[in-house]
Amino acid sequence: MISVIICTYNRDKYIYNVLRSLAEGSYPRDKYEIVVVDNNCTDNTQEELERFAADYPDVAIKTVTEFEQGLSHARNRGILESGGDILVYVDDDATVNKEYLSVYDEFFLRNAGIEAAGGPVIPYYEDGTEPEWMTYHLRRLLTGYLYFGDKERDFPGDNYPGGGNAAYRKKVFDTVGLYNVELGRKGDSLAGGEEKDIFNKMTSAGMRFRYLPGAILYHSIPHYKLERDYFDRVTCGIGESERKRTLRISRTAYLKRLVKEGVKWCGTLVLWIIYLFRGRVRCGNMLVRFRWNVTRKLL
Repeated sequence: MISVIICTYNRDKYIYNVLRSLAEGSYPRDKYEIVVVDNNCTDNTQEELERFAADYPDVAIKTVTEFEQGLSHARNRGILESGGDILVYVDDDATVNKEYLSVYDEFFLRNAGIEAAGGPVIPYYEDGTEPEWMTYHLRRLLTGYLYFGDKERDFPGDNYPGGGNAAYRKKVFDTVGLYNVELGRKGDSLAGGEEKDIFNKMTSAGMRFRYLPGAILYHSIPHYKLERDYFDRVTCGIGESERKRTLRISRTAYLKRLVKEGVKWCGTLVLWIIYLFRGRVRCGNMLVRFRWNVTRKLL
């Protein structure tokens, strides 16, 4: 059985749509449950959940409240409340394609030795267009964009599934533990790192995960996520979470991360020069701002 976990905090504008996209998919409704973890919502989320339950009475949906604020707390609560042996995390401000759950189900049935998987994350800009300063690296950062082609494959390099479109065998968390509650978003804080932490632990334990092109998530991107304030908060959050994550491992891990940051600066400056010669100075400047914010919080 599949348990779909949706952790939500004040997203009443979107929550009904993601639930509806799951309910109207091709996967039989009696083969999955939806676990919604309400992380202290103060908007109309509960009313939207009740509306969905009334419109789709044959979908098994359970709502629990996690009073400890933070996405990692909510994700851990979802694990504990789920009855399925496959756990699929879906962002609360997204929709999925009709084959979404069928793709995950079929994959885990035929791959007994693989413990997790993830699919594409495609941004949907509510303003209708992508900003001219957007680049591949910034798109991944601000929208969660993830696409590695139309063929199933291992994730390239040190990449891993996006947190809003990832599926695990439940036993993964028995082996590597739950999400680190010192990492991840909490209220208005945009720190992260909890997903990277889990997949690093899985890799160390010899666990495999794959990219599935058929499990597609469409991530809604409102205008405020393209503004300077949000950009700074997200990039500073990366530096903060990387400092916490690596220091929690060891002082040596932290020093290695600092060295890696120096290498990233070299790459950033090369890209800045390339964008300068292409007449796209703002793209280069935004990448430098990204790296500067990460570095200063990492230090």
